Amino acid sequence: MLKHLIERLAKVADPAVTAQGLDPDVMTELRALRTRIPQLTGSLVASADGLLVAHDLPPSVEPSGMAAVTASGLALAHRIARTAHGGAFYEVVIRGVDGYVVTYSAGPEASLTVLAGAEVNVGRLHLESRPVARAIAALLMPTTRRA
Repeated sequence: MLKHLIERLAKVADPAVTAQGLDPDVMTELRALRTRIPQLTGSLVASADGLLVAHDLPPSVEPSGMAAVTASGLALAHRIARTAHGGAFYEVVIRGVDGYVVTYSAGPEASLTVLAGAEVNVGRLHLESRPVARAIAALLMPTTRRA
């Protein structure tokens, strides 16, 4: 427990993350999601403390900065859900002029954020993204819990 706390405070990356900063199994999930939803303009997986796990973002979006902003939004969403209903957070949808940003919980320690154009079918986006968030949560679960 203490080691985990120290790693979070020191922002030490998970050893499952490769030297390029991208988890290859998570990258496979992100690429498959983009294939299934053509209106998807990007996706990102971040740890709860703002570390980049993997991304499939356009060049106009800086991945580490987006991971940090996502973590802030995720913390706020968790707090709002607990305050309003006393329960867990699942997802938050932001609709902007040019499209959507949706953040899904990917287990207790991570999130999946997807960016999509304004023409996306939001129902389809949820239908495809929710299982990916669950799959990513399973991939990021510590190996001691996977067995």
